[in-house]
Amino acid sequence: MKYILIIFLLFAGKAWSETNTVSSTVVNNTPPTANAPVLPNSNSDICKVGIGGAVQNNVLGIATGVLIDDELCQLLKLSRSQFAYGMKVSAVAILCQDPRVWDSMTDAGTPCPVRGLIGTEAEQYWANNPHEIPEGSRYKASYVQQVKVEEEPQGDMDAIKNFGLMALSLLLLF
Repeated sequence: MKYILIIFLLFAGKAWSETNTVSSTVVNNTPPTANAPVLPNSNSDICKVGIGGAVQNNVLGIATGVLIDDELCQLLKLSRSQFAYGMKVSAVAILCQDPRVWDSMTDAGTPCPVRGLIGTEAEQYWANNPHEIPEGSRYKASYVQQVKVEEEPQGDMDAIKNFGLMALSLLLLF
């Protein structure tokens, strides 16, 4: 029993002598946070989209936001207003400013109205004025190419006419 008591005292003494002290400082203040501005869009009659962002580190925080116009939303609202007033051709003409609508109307065989022209008259107008087709239309390149092919021979005829007029004027002078 003596030996057990001595062994117990040796281990107990060792446990009491090995204390570890840790000192630390705890800061209860957190740095302020950069908050992006809130850009509410709860009204469905506004065709704007809000985008915001923020960056924060221990010293500096920056936040910003911007409103972006949704052009397709504006076209749809204008078109609905025109349709509600009974102006159906005008409503379609507004939507035709979007190249996807212009392409789908052409695919359907009903060309977009332009300058008061509808149907085959509008189709002829688009063929003669491809520069007015909305940018992004998959048909614009083929319409422009078609007009260039037709204009080349016409340019030669203009040169021949000009030469003939010049020759005639020279003959009259002598």
